[in-house]
Amino acid sequence: MDGFSYFNIFETKGIEYLVIIAFLVLLIPFWIILNKQARITKQIQEAIGVLSANILRIPQGLFYFRNHTWMHMEKTGTAKVGLDDLLLHITGKVKFTTLKTPGDTISKGDLLTEIDQSGKLLKIFSPVSGVITNTNLALNESNGELIEDPYGKGWIYKIKPSNWIEETKSCYFAEEATEFSIQELNRFKDFLARTTRNYSPESAMIIMQDGGEICDHSLSTLPEEIWKDFQNEFLNSDRL
Repeated sequence: MDGFSYFNIFETKGIEYLVIIAFLVLLIPFWIILNKQARITKQIQEAIGVLSANILRIPQGLFYFRNHTWMHMEKTGTAKVGLDDLLLHITGKVKFTTLKTPGDTISKGDLLTEIDQSGKLLKIFSPVSGVITNTNLALNESNGELIEDPYGKGWIYKIKPSNWIEETKSCYFAEEATEFSIQELNRFKDFLARTTRNYSPESAMIIMQDGGEICDHSLSTLPEEIWKDFQNEFLNSDRL
């Protein structure tokens, strides 16, 4: 017929296109299955209380400090300050025994607040110098928000910083914050393995899961002596 041309796909690139299409048809279901399995694994870990890096919340727009506090500068020029998700996964629910009031002046490294978990205390030191403009008193009434939304409703203070640029040089931001949290989680695993062997060998079987994973809120089940060691190795002000 006039105007009609016949092409043999085996003599052109057509067969290559068919191979690519077939590959994609096979790949897409496989990719869906893998992602579904990853979601299921994460849900299982959360359900049985396993603390692993993939359940940590690490928003990329915040400044993170070595003592496991975070800060976020608002448009008003004040900075929200709170506890990071890793620390809360380690300790479990806590109460605040010491809260400063608006108008108080604080320097970097000063005692910011003290958290209490069934009588076991950790001191939290300020990552920044400035004047406290607001205190989140709602945390004393319902500290569940601290666990559920540590970077939103779970903020502890709003501080007007006096030396922001200099004092944030030592913080972690974006991808560095993610790497830091993973490193700290691994360091905490090493800490648990060492301290439980020294103080409470029987606790190691409780807090460690198969494959070397650790239980969520594992510090909450351990004695006060281990909390003191955790304070010295993880949260001391000289690490800011």
